[in-house]
Amino acid sequence: MSERIVMRTGECLIAGGPPFTAAEPEIVIGELDGPVGTAIATLTGNQSAGHSKVFAILNTDIQVRPVTLMVSKVTVKSSRYTNILMGTVQAAIANGVLDAVRAGFIPKEKANDLGIICSVWLNPGVATDDNLDHKALFEIHREATTQAIRKAMCNEPSIDWLLENQESITHKYYERGLAGEI
Repeated sequence: MSERIVMRTGECLIAGGPPFTAAEPEIVIGELDGPVGTAIATLTGNQSAGHSKVFAILNTDIQVRPVTLMVSKVTVKSSRYTNILMGTVQAAIANGVLDAVRAGFIPKEKANDLGIICSVWLNPGVATDDNLDHKALFEIHREATTQAIRKAMCNEPSIDWLLENQESITHKYYERGLAGEI
């Protein structure tokens, strides 16, 4: 059996696709009998208006393993936004989790022992774009989820890389003064 995974974190930003399709998941992953499991149980029972927490599913009645709880970073204000978040993006995250297992980032033998909390950012513009590219939205969120899990499980970026590159990296929105324009 693989080593115990108490808690790991990862994130990924994929932008540059069609309008409003950028993804920026933040992942917390760990054993269900540890702090991550406690957090999943607490968050599931502590629902709040505009920030529902739901399990990632492939389709109704088909929950993925490891259990993955989606938490919206954006306050949900419309049924159209909800339908996209709990449809296209929910399925994308579920598929991204399974892709991470298939790729070996998550040990298959630990699929029932681990839990994931996925903090989801979905551009509010999806609710008003009549030409939203759902295929691109799905693929970008799927890939971002897989990559966030990979980073978490591989402890990336490493502290050595961060220390070596700290002075050469400037936050793209700090540098350009475009906070919030993804």
